[in-house]
Amino acid sequence: MAPYESDDNATAADAEELRSARRRKAARYVVPATVVGIAAATIGLVPALADSGDPDLPKISAQELIEKIAASDVQQLSGTVKITTDLGLPDLGGLESSLGSAAGPSGSGDGSSADPSTKLTELASGTHTLRVAADGENRQKVSLLENAAEYSLIHNGKDVWGYDSKSNSVFHTTASESDGKQKEELPATPKDLAEEALKAADKTTSVTVDGTAQVAGRDAYRLVIKPKDEGSTVGQITVAVDSKTGLPLKFTLTPASGGSAVVDAGFTQVSFAKPAASTFDFTPPKGAKVEEGDAAKAPEHSEHPGDFGKGSAPELGKEGPEGLNVIGDGWDSIATFETGGQGVPSGSEVGGDVGGFLDSLGDKVSGKFGEGTVFKTRLINALITDDGKVYVGAVTKDALVKAADAAK
Repeated sequence: MAPYESDDNATAADAEELRSARRRKAARYVVPATVVGIAAATIGLVPALADSGDPDLPKISAQELIEKIAASDVQQLSGTVKITTDLGLPDLGGLESSLGSAAGPSGSGDGSSADPSTKLTELASGTHTLRVAADGENRQKVSLLENAAEYSLIHNGKDVWGYDSKSNSVFHTTASESDGKQKEELPATPKDLAEEALKAADKTTSVTVDGTAQVAGRDAYRLVIKPKDEGSTVGQITVAVDSKTGLPLKFTLTPASGGSAVVDAGFTQVSFAKPAASTFDFTPPKGAKVEEGDAAKAPEHSEHPGDFGKGSAPELGKEGPEGLNVIGDGWDSIATFETGGQGVPSGSEVGGDVGGFLDSLGDKVSGKFGEGTVFKTRLINALITDDGKVYVGAVTKDALVKAADAAK
C-alpha cells in the first residue's frame, strides 16, 4: 500500500482504510495477543442464522449423532454464510488519535492487506457475510464481503491466493502436500468448531440431543454440549447437524455469564452440488501488488471440504509460544507460558485514552503469585503476572488466579 501522504490528498476510501488499519494496530498494541489470537481462532469463519421450524425427524441418541458427524463425508458444497461474534471487547474507535503513530506512516501496520493473518482479527467482533465453496481436498474458496469490497482466500491445487479488492493487493503462497502441520489463518466451517468442542466431551461434559431445527432449508438435529465444571466460561454449545449428510450447519456458543451468544454461526444458504471449476480460478488483476508469502500460511491440505481451515482452532497446548504448558483437562484447561518480560502497565502509568482502555479491559489481581492483570472477554480470559508469566483459557478470573497460586 502506498504511504499515506496527507488528508488533503487522500480519498474517502483511503481515509477509511487508514481508520481500519489503525483499529487493527490498536488491537495489537493494547490487547494481549494471547487473548485476541485464541479467541479469534475459536470463532471460525462461518455464518449465523436463526432457526425456522422444528422438523419431525426419527429419534437419535447423542452417541449416534456424534458418530454421524464423524462419518460425514461431504466432498462438494457452496453457500452464503454469516458470523456474528460478541466477545465483549470495547470499541477502539476513540483510540485512533492516541494510537495513530503506532499504525506507522502508511497506516497499514505490518504485512500486506491481502495476507490472511491481517483479516483474522476482523472476525473477533460484529457480523460478517461470506461466500464459501469447496470441491474436494484441492479446491476451496472463502470470500469475506465488505462494504463495496471483497476479500477472498482461494486454494486451488498447490496455489493459495489472498486478494483484497479494496487495496488491489494479492498475497500468494503454495500449499505443501507433505507438511500436515501447516497453520492457516481463516477457519471455514461449523464442522471445525463442532469437532473442537467434541474433543472436550468426556466425563466432565453433558452431551444430549435437544430436538430439531431447520437451517438454510435443511432438516437438522440439535446437539447440545454443556460443561459440568463451574470454572468454565462456556455455558453451552449447540450444534445443528444436517440429518442427511451429518454435516454441522450451525454452531452457537453461549457464555456461562448469560446474555447473547459469543459466537452464532451457521449457513444461510447451502448447496451440495459440485461448484463450477471456474469458481477457484484466480489471476492477479492488472496493477495489483503481489506479495509472496510463507507456505506456513497456506490452508492445510485436507481430505474433505468441511475440513478447510482445520487446525485453525488448535487443541489448547498443541500449538503456541515456545515453552507453553497446559494445566488441567477439558473445559478447565489453562495454557501457561513465560513472556520473558515484565507484566502489563496500569492505566495510570500509560495515561490518556490508551490508559483508560487498559483499565476497561483489565482487572488488577493479587495472590500468592504476587500481582498481575486479568484481561477479560466473554469467553477467553488471560492473567499476565507482573513477572511476565501468562495464564490463559476459557475459564473464570478466579480459576486463573487459583492456577497461578498453585504454581508457586
